[in-house]
Amino acid sequence: MGPLAGVRVVEFAGIGPGPFCAMMLADAGADVIRVDRASAVWGGDPGSPPADVLARGRRSIGVDLKSPDGVETALRLAEGADATLEGFRPGVAERLGIGPEVCLARNPRLVYGRMTGWGQDGPYAHAAGHDLNYISLAGVLGAIGRKGQAPVPPLNLVGDFGGGGMYLAFGIVCALLEARSGGRGQVVDAAMVDGAASLMAFVYGMRAMGYWTDERGANMLDTGAPYYDVYETSDGGFVSLAAIEPQFYAEMRERLGLDGPQWDEQNRRDRWPELKAELAQVVASKTLDEWSRILEGSDACFAPVLSPADAPDHPHNRARGTFTEEFGVVQPRPAPRFSRTDSSIGGPPPHPGQHTDEILGEIGLAADAIAALRSSGAVA
Repeated sequence: MGPLAGVRVVEFAGIGPGPFCAMMLADAGADVIRVDRASAVWGGDPGSPPADVLARGRRSIGVDLKSPDGVETALRLAEGADATLEGFRPGVAERLGIGPEVCLARNPRLVYGRMTGWGQDGPYAHAAGHDLNYISLAGVLGAIGRKGQAPVPPLNLVGDFGGGGMYLAFGIVCALLEARSGGRGQVVDAAMVDGAASLMAFVYGMRAMGYWTDERGANMLDTGAPYYDVYETSDGGFVSLAAIEPQFYAEMRERLGLDGPQWDEQNRRDRWPELKAELAQVVASKTLDEWSRILEGSDACFAPVLSPADAPDHPHNRARGTFTEEFGVVQPRPAPRFSRTDSSIGGPPPHPGQHTDEILGEIGLAADAIAALRSSGAVA
């Protein structure tokens, strides 16, 4: 029922950003067929699905991409798809026989999405890497951390999921829109280093205007400012304060009792260190619950710092339905929301190969042909 209902996507199974992209497309209503390795197919009770949230909402077919018949099966899937996505190293899809040139020859309207860390070309293109490496090269990691301390890895949210999977999903949808008007598909080259750099556009603009220094922990948004940081409460909890605008800063001051003249010059940077120390003492004088009662619902730009275990139970998240429990797993609900064709979780994560026969039947294979493919090991 989502906005991508009627769109069929073939996902060549990978890890991290590729599955996240496919999850986003599936949540938005696309029919996503996941091509798992035949060697990964081991069975499994459909009534007890895997807990892999990134694999939710799609069906799985097991295919041996080193078998000629397996490759032909994958190409037949691509023939009937609107888009494909893969996360192989550069050149691997071509060597397997499922690269963009072959797929687009079979289906000229196909959008062929590619996910890599370094991109399809460049000196690093064929080197191994992970999120932390990509955001390092993009200038992201070097900007995250406290003053005088080493950079702090922001989980793998910036490279894998933000700069990678989300940009690939955006690129695929853009290319699908263009293909509907232009009649031809194209290749979407999503590199995590490119996406992570793009996410830093705001910072690069601030640098150019003289509002940002490359010293960590010395800027408004990187824990340099006293009014934009995390502070520990008396019971070991943490609060986040982000009162940037003058009117919100004034509200924060009033509710925290920061009435000394030293607080009047909000952006006097030479005083930030002493103000941070004073604010830390103020916050440490009360518990997290006490500060929540004082600050929640105000314009002081406050929120308690919650763990993944606690976030689903917060009253705001409960009221919004930000989290849901599906197939026995508490997980984020699809985002963003649509007023008329809202996204939804289309089903539990599949066991590898769970829908092989069903999918092969949809692309026109008879029972005896399916049996032959299974017997040869081309599918599982």
